[in-house]
Amino acid sequence: MASIYDLKPAFQNLLRPTVRWLAARGVTANQVTVAAFVLSSAAGAAVALSTERKEILLLLPAVLLVRMALNAVDGMLAREHGQESRLGAVLNELGDVLSDAVLYLPLCFVAGVSGWLVVSVVVLAGTTEFAGVLTKLAGGSRRYDGPMGKSDRAVVFGLTGLLGGLGVPLAPWIDPLLGLVCVLLVVTVVNRVRRGLAEALAG
Repeated sequence: MASIYDLKPAFQNLLRPTVRWLAARGVTANQVTVAAFVLSSAAGAAVALSTERKEILLLLPAVLLVRMALNAVDGMLAREHGQESRLGAVLNELGDVLSDAVLYLPLCFVAGVSGWLVVSVVVLAGTTEFAGVLTKLAGGSRRYDGPMGKSDRAVVFGLTGLLGGLGVPLAPWIDPLLGLVCVLLVVTVVNRVRRGLAEALAG
């Protein structure tokens, strides 16, 4: 199924000159990964502490856009500039899941949003990434199949933050949207496991 992740090669091409500049100045992939988590944590804390101010939700699209860039940059630094390591692989996987959690969970405190649905999305989002890694351990490749991968979730929550921050009432539509995201996350888990196992068996 189609996913925003399919646009990653074009996004990487735009960032490649910046990656070369960073590598030339000694910036490491692990530093970028940690920076993405720190940024997400700071933004999540700001949202949690200021939920009465709707404009604080504008942090979500801004931070998610920067995070998507940082996630691409750390991978390119690792692969294209000889920085791959076991620690980097662990940091990358953990960083993504934890960054999503600290950035999305504060929505539980926003008026009109069902906290249990936000928690469900975060748990299922972590499960999709876990499923993607497990297929590699089973003999396939690390799976990034959609329809609700990391980039897709970033678009959903970025648009939610944008609309909420601009004053659009969340109550009429946010819960049905989060419910749909949960369903698509379950489909994503199934897709990753099914395709990963099929790949492993074919190999």
